Amino acid sequence: MANPKDYPPLAALRAFEAVGRLHGIRRAAKELTVDHAVVSRHIRSLDAWVGAQLLTRNAKGYSLTELGSTYHEQISSALGAIASATSMLMSRGGDLKLSIECIPGFASLWLSDHLGDFISKNSDIDVDFRPSDHSPDFRGNLVDTDIRYLREWEEAALPKSVRRFEFVRPTVFPVASPACAANLKPIDSAEDFLSLPLLHEESDLEWRHWLLSHDVRVPDRIGGSRLWHAHLTLAAARQGHGVALANRWLLRDDIEAGRLVEIIPANGSFRPIRFGAYTILGREDRWNSPSVLRFRRWLQEEVASSDTASGN
Repeated sequence: MANPKDYPPLAALRAFEAVGRLHGIRRAAKELTVDHAVVSRHIRSLDAWVGAQLLTRNAKGYSLTELGSTYHEQISSALGAIASATSMLMSRGGDLKLSIECIPGFASLWLSDHLGDFISKNSDIDVDFRPSDHSPDFRGNLVDTDIRYLREWEEAALPKSVRRFEFVRPTVFPVASPACAANLKPIDSAEDFLSLPLLHEESDLEWRHWLLSHDVRVPDRIGGSRLWHAHLTLAAARQGHGVALANRWLLRDDIEAGRLVEIIPANGSFRPIRFGAYTILGREDRWNSPSVLRFRRWLQEEVASSDTASGN
C-alpha cells in the first residue's frame, strides 16, 4: 500500500491533466469551472511536488515536456479508472440513460430535427441532449457521447482513451445568398475568393485548408468576419454578408429553399474537398453499453436514410 504522502493533491492532478490535454490554462480552467489563476497555482505546486517541469509554454499555448508526457499518460489513465469505477457503481440500478453533447451547428441544423425519432423508438431510454461548444471531459460521469465535426488537423488532440466513430465525411463548398452571389465578380479560380468578403467560424483554418487544397498561395492572415459557430456563420451568409464554407448536412434546407446558393467557377467546378467528418465520440467503458450502442446504430441508419433521400 502506497503512503498517502506519495499522492499529490487530486485538484493539482486534474488541472495538470486538463492543461496537458487542452494545451491551455484558460481552456482547462473553463472545463474545470475554476479561475485560470487557480489552475496556474495547481501546475506550479505539482511541479514543485514532483521536482520537475511538466509543462512548457510556447506560441500556441502549453505543451508537455518529455517527462510531463509520460506522467500525463499515466495520470490520464488513473483518472479514467476512477471515473469508470464510479460510473459502474452509480449505474448499478440498471436504468437506461443516455447523455449526448453536440456541436451547436449540427445540433440545431440537423440532429434536433431527427432526435425525436430516436426518442420515440427508444422510449425506455432517458435522453439528456445538450448543444455544447467544447468536447466534454469523458472522465466525468455527466456525458456518454459527444458529436463533433472533427477536422483532420484536430484528430491528434483526441485522448487515447476516447472511442470514436466517423458517420459522415461531407464535401465542403462555398455558399452565399442569391443577392450576394449576383453581385460577385465572375469566379474563375479558387484564388478569386481571397478578394471576397469571407465568413469564418472561430478561425480562418477552414478557408485556409480549402484554398490550399486548390493550390492557392494563401497569405498569413485571411480577411473576413469571425462568427464562431456554424449556424451563426450561415445566418450571416443568408443575410448577404459574405461567402461561407459549409456542407449539405448543415444547409440542405437552405439550398433547396434557395436561401443559399453554391458558388462555382464560370467554367467547370471546384475540386471536391473533404477535410473533416461528423464523428461520435464516447467513453471507452460505455461505448458498447445498451443505450450508446442503440444510439450509434440509429445514427448510422438515420444518416444513411438521409443520404438516400437527398440522392447523395
